[in-house]
Amino acid sequence: MAMPLRQSLRIGGYIMRNKLARREKFPLLVELEPLYACNLACAGCGKIQHPASTLKKRMPVEQAVAAIRESGAPMVSIAGGEPLMHPQIGEMVAELVRLKHYVYLCTNALLIPKKIDLFEPSRYFTWTVHLDGLRERHDESVCKKGVFDEAVAAIRMCQERGFRVTTNTTVFNTDTPQTVIDVLDYLNDDLGVDQMMISPAYAYEKAPDQDHFLGVQETRALFQKTFANGNRKRWRFNHSPLFLDFLEGKVDFACTAWAIPSYSLKGWQRPCYLMDDGYTETYKELVETTDWGSYGRGQDDRCANCMAHCGYEPTSVFATLGSLQETIRAVRNG
Repeated sequence: MAMPLRQSLRIGGYIMRNKLARREKFPLLVELEPLYACNLACAGCGKIQHPASTLKKRMPVEQAVAAIRESGAPMVSIAGGEPLMHPQIGEMVAELVRLKHYVYLCTNALLIPKKIDLFEPSRYFTWTVHLDGLRERHDESVCKKGVFDEAVAAIRMCQERGFRVTTNTTVFNTDTPQTVIDVLDYLNDDLGVDQMMISPAYAYEKAPDQDHFLGVQETRALFQKTFANGNRKRWRFNHSPLFLDFLEGKVDFACTAWAIPSYSLKGWQRPCYLMDDGYTETYKELVETTDWGSYGRGQDDRCANCMAHCGYEPTSVFATLGSLQETIRAVRNG
């Protein structure tokens, strides 16, 4: 599954135990959003469109940890908003790491120099820095000049301190195969991050820019050309090979958003962090009261162009572990 071996074995064991217990739906990773506030106003993101009263709220550490423990998920992705704006983010990460959850802190990296001393290197902790392209492309995406250079400097700082660093790159219809190749080459070879994630942008209803989201056919064409000539094999992706096949259109999957649920200030978000069809107090209630069959491409018009990792990466992981051939392929590509 293109992650460290120890982590891969633990996740594989976790999935097998749930399968043996005949548990039909269970989380692999929780998208934890302890705040919505951010220090950037990216054109493709609608998170900061909440009312000012909501943007001022911060989730207590105890509430965040209790939600993750209730879900049982082995992995946590802390996002927002910008999580480094949370006054207790260091304490939150430390407690989740103490409980041996694998924690990915998703950040635009601008606050890392001020906050890095709150964190300690651990095999359970990873920085995930958002970079949508090289300097001009990324700064345009986040609507602020200079952010790319600051993010790169912060990544190098984390690497020098011994932290594990991954990146997350979102692509839009303004991207070309070459712009995607260029940023992945830079992150993989020049910057030397541990692993990279890549995903087509989801059309957030409240995003200021509604003109540059990819359709399914556009996404497939983009990745077919990007991954041509053996490029996939030389990049260190934090994705299963089957998810990369999915981006190219070589395979298709059903959405399993219940495996990467979102817990935010409002509760467990139905059905995923990309859509807002109400909230529940517990993960159990989310799973048992959501009509999962009504979501996904072909079921809900809002899902028509979605190929995001939160819905389809877990499906590819389950398919990988259900096939000896795909499991061997994933290990070889890890």
